Amino acid sequence: MHLHATYNYSLVFLSCLIAVSASYAALDLTGRVSAAKAFKNRIVWLLCGALLIGTGIWSMHFVGMLAVTLSEPITYHMNWIVVSYIVAIAASAIALQAVSVARLSLKRHLSGALLLGTGIAAMHYSGMAAMHVQIRYDPFWFALSVLIAMAASYVALAFAFHFRSANSWISVLYKLGGGVLMGAAIAGMHYTGMIAAHFEMNAHSEVAGVGMNQEMLAYFVAASTFVAMAIAIAVSILGHRLSSKDHALYEHNKWYISLYENHTDGIVTIDTKGVIVDVNPAFVNMTGRSAEYFLHQPLIGIIGLFVEEQRGKASLWLIYALKDAQVKRLESAINHVSGHSVNLSAMSVPVTIDDEVKGIYFIFRDITEEKKSKEQIQHLAYHDELTSLPNRRLVNLMLDKAIQRSESSADNFAVLVIDIDRFKLINDLLGHAYGDQFLLQVTDRLRQAAVGMNVTIGRMGGDEFAVICHGDPIESAAVRAAERIIEAVQIPYRLKDNDFYVSASVGIALYPEHGDSVEDLLKKADSAMYDVKRNGKNGYCFYSEQLDENLLGKLELESDLRKAIERNELMLHYQPQINAEQNRIIGVEALLRWTHPDKGLVPPGQFITVAEEAGIIGDIGAWVLREACRQMKQWQTQYGWQVPVSVNLSSQQLLDDRLVDLVAAVLRETELDPAYLELEITESIMMDASRASSILQKLMEMGIRFSLDDFGTGYSSLSYLRMFPIERLKIDRTFVQEITTNEDDRAIVETIISMAHHLKMNVIAEGVETKEQLQLLLDNGCDEIQGYYYSKPLAAEELVRYVADNLDERPMNDSLG
Repeated sequence: MHLHATYNYSLVFLSCLIAVSASYAALDLTGRVSAAKAFKNRIVWLLCGALLIGTGIWSMHFVGMLAVTLSEPITYHMNWIVVSYIVAIAASAIALQAVSVARLSLKRHLSGALLLGTGIAAMHYSGMAAMHVQIRYDPFWFALSVLIAMAASYVALAFAFHFRSANSWISVLYKLGGGVLMGAAIAGMHYTGMIAAHFEMNAHSEVAGVGMNQEMLAYFVAASTFVAMAIAIAVSILGHRLSSKDHALYEHNKWYISLYENHTDGIVTIDTKGVIVDVNPAFVNMTGRSAEYFLHQPLIGIIGLFVEEQRGKASLWLIYALKDAQVKRLESAINHVSGHSVNLSAMSVPVTIDDEVKGIYFIFRDITEEKKSKEQIQHLAYHDELTSLPNRRLVNLMLDKAIQRSESSADNFAVLVIDIDRFKLINDLLGHAYGDQFLLQVTDRLRQAAVGMNVTIGRMGGDEFAVICHGDPIESAAVRAAERIIEAVQIPYRLKDNDFYVSASVGIALYPEHGDSVEDLLKKADSAMYDVKRNGKNGYCFYSEQLDENLLGKLELESDLRKAIERNELMLHYQPQINAEQNRIIGVEALLRWTHPDKGLVPPGQFITVAEEAGIIGDIGAWVLREACRQMKQWQTQYGWQVPVSVNLSSQQLLDDRLVDLVAAVLRETELDPAYLELEITESIMMDASRASSILQKLMEMGIRFSLDDFGTGYSSLSYLRMFPIERLKIDRTFVQEITTNEDDRAIVETIISMAHHLKMNVIAEGVETKEQLQLLLDNGCDEIQGYYYSKPLAAEELVRYVADNLDERPMNDSLG
């Protein structure tokens, strides 16, 4: 017999409310399961949550079943009711376990939804089986109810996973909304299943069962369920708060442990009895010993680490830190197990709990590299970066201390200022890299020279050095130091595959004779050094008051020299160069003269060096070149002279890249044929042979001739004569002066003449003053003469009269042949 079913809509609503409440409880309890760290706590929360949620879902279905009233009274089979209840709990456990993971993968999500949906469907239909009626299910609605159970499970797991850790009021609203959606889905599954069911009385047998007052039972179950869920949610909230505090303590503890374990400073924990209770890995690495070496050891376990000379100080620091329970600091060093020392900055920090000291933290920071850096900075502040010698600042400090000691002990000392002659030329020619290499070699020479002497060497800057010399008597000690330095410095230097020759100029000032302050002593020694330079360099000189007067005169001379060109105070004199056999002029040498408005005629030896040091030799040299070419062109036009004019080039001019352009411009301006310009160069070009060779080659291609002045007085190699386009060698006057009385000078002159002729070069001797000198030169094949024997340097108009009165006046057109 078919039974007609009617619904109690109040119970239907109540069942839906239970579904929503159960869903909300599920969302809340999943957070408790996933938050539980300990395995035991996790199992307890999982079982409690499954019991509560399963009860809620089962209650919803049970109340929903009781909401159905059939046309005939029915009874219920208790075994199936129990089975459905157990299935609901099992399904809830599956759901909680599925979402209590760190990451919910799609596979786990789908499999969990499948198991949970199956469980809910099984719970529903096993509950329906408890009714003592014949139930026939419509396949479509049955399948739809199962699909709704699966879909509801998928949505329920997604909500439960994403909202499990949310605790704000916004998250409560999200959970509530999720609970409504999940509850509606679960209720929808239930009532879809009820639609699928068709009830019929079993006509074959009477089945004993439990009769129920459906409405009263439904309200009782619902009320019990609400109470249980309310208690559970309240417990969950309380547990959450307690758990939050536990979690905060747990995280705080983890933070502390992480800080302690990962801190770069070494930390040692000592209790109030002075026993080591803990050390961190940084301290273990710092000492090279294991943690077990220190743990449970008395304070002596740390004291033994300190370097022996500092253990007493370290012991007092440790003891007072433990006794006073105050922050105390120490800078010391300990021995690493490998043998090297580690510099430390240490600090004691008391551990205070409720105003009671429970122990001490000793914190050790490795400052080895920091200390090295500070020492390096300190070293660089007082030492020269290139040579590591004391710099100007430290030299000043040492001089000040020497003065203070001398005031109390009468221990006099000397200050030597050393300047390397021709360093600027090396630096300009070869570049700063080779200049630095040269200075390093000089420094080594100075150190070697100072061996066995009580001296301190410093670098004041550039190529200037200072030496503080002690000894008794101090004058003798200073002279001995100066002589050693000069001797060491003048040994050739090998740079860029060439030998370079320099010298040292040394000025000496004595304390207290020449000054009683650092500034005075350095100034006086510097003044003496410049006097050496003015007098030929490569020597030493003690300070005297006369030097200050000379220096002042030099400064005045430099100032006047800068104005000499614009005031037309410079002029050229010309000394004829004579072919003695033919008694005719073969050339003239242009020699610079300066007519000072107050001092009269100033010799070149007094102002050429000043011009070089002041850096104006280039301007003066350009004026000399232009004036000599102009004058020769005028003579050629006026008298038909066909002889060259010789112009001296300084080493600075010769190695100036602008020289070629300057000479070309002067020849264009004066319209002088390049064949009538001869440039006299000195052996200083050997300082940078390759560069000089390139410049001379360009000039030679223009048609200009070259002669090598003062040959034999420098440090050149004969091999250089093949490198340069030199046509004539000039025998220096120093060899000619004593050629009649000194056999060595005579041999040198004979050798130079013979060598030059073999190299197909002409030879001219300068400084010839006597007939005997002339005859010896002629006898050895030198027939080109320059000197007072024939004529002193003459002004332009005087030279014209000289040629007219004394020499063959035929046009000198074959002198270039």
